[in-house]
Amino acid sequence: MGMMNAWEPIAAPETPARAEPFVVQRAAREGEPPPTPLVFASPHSGRLYPDDMMQATTLDAVAIRRSEDAFVDDLIAGAPKLGAAVITAQFARAYIDLNRDAFELDPGMFADELPEFARARTARVAAGLGAIARVVSEGQEIYARKLTFAEARARIEGAHRPYHAALTRLIAEAQAAHGFAILIDWHSMPAAAAKAGGRDKPCDIVLGDRFGAACAGLLTARVERELEALGYRVARNTPYAGGYTTEHYGRPARRTHALQIEINRALYLDEANLSPTAGFERLKGRLEALTRTLAAADWSGMRPG
Repeated sequence: MGMMNAWEPIAAPETPARAEPFVVQRAAREGEPPPTPLVFASPHSGRLYPDDMMQATTLDAVAIRRSEDAFVDDLIAGAPKLGAAVITAQFARAYIDLNRDAFELDPGMFADELPEFARARTARVAAGLGAIARVVSEGQEIYARKLTFAEARARIEGAHRPYHAALTRLIAEAQAAHGFAILIDWHSMPAAAAKAGGRDKPCDIVLGDRFGAACAGLLTARVERELEALGYRVARNTPYAGGYTTEHYGRPARRTHALQIEINRALYLDEANLSPTAGFERLKGRLEALTRTLAAADWSGMRPG
């Protein structure tokens, strides 16, 4: 079975023998300049679980999917026709997390000793959510055995490195054509997380710009204003300020502006069975309206002086 679409029943699909780690959809033919500086990424919506992982896991096909940003790739599928290049992961986040440093690994997960450069001591690793996750989002342990560093390296070399090489190329193409690039990293968050921060009402969308370090303020402000005009409650940087992608690529001084967008899953997803709700098409249409506005916007204030 190949990739699932938004309306198929929940299952961990079999991985094709030669599955590509990601899909790139350009807004122009390859070799032609992109029409806008927009680059969209969805690193956590992949839903392929290779056999080697499924043979090592304690989880069933339902539980193992709890970490997916389910169907976010489908929500932004219309972006290339509106002027934004899109890169989406194929392999599941639980297999290899593309929104982490490649060697952000937990030594306790491995049977052999990790090289010093792979012994990460980050809060994400401590939470069990490194580049190779120890748990799914509800805290359930993924593996029935210790992994080997060779297994981790194979996932990194086969999926993480190629994905980021492709993303780097898309950013470079946007910079060459427009003088700068705007990277938007798309995610979804559990409905419970949307209530963080002592809010009276849960937020619908969180914008993460690393507290202003990852992009020009006018980008965050414009996206916030447009989303609020569409009727959404928007928060900034709490509880998500942006992950590895936003931090790594968000370098306004180097002509790349990165913004993370987290969508409350209650807007479009039944979290119990990971199936789209009636809100899916409404949300998709509104995100296409946002993309259309961003593609047509005057971003001259973000060009180098």
